[in-house]
Amino acid sequence: MSNNAKIAVGGVAVGLLLLIWLPWWAALLIMLGVPTAAYLMLDPSQRRRLRRVSRKELGR
Repeated sequence: MSNNAKIAVGGVAVGLLLLIWLPWWAALLIMLGVPTAAYLMLDPSQRRRLRRVSRKELGR
């Protein structure tokens, strides 16, 4: 199993646990807020690099 697959499986597991333990709106807020906060903490040059890599993977 690749590293990305392991991360995805872990993320799904954490999301399911949050949905069980917290109200749905709090779990949704955490699941969307953490990646958004991490993206906003990047430098502008790191954000550009991340967007460039994402577009290449999409085949654009």
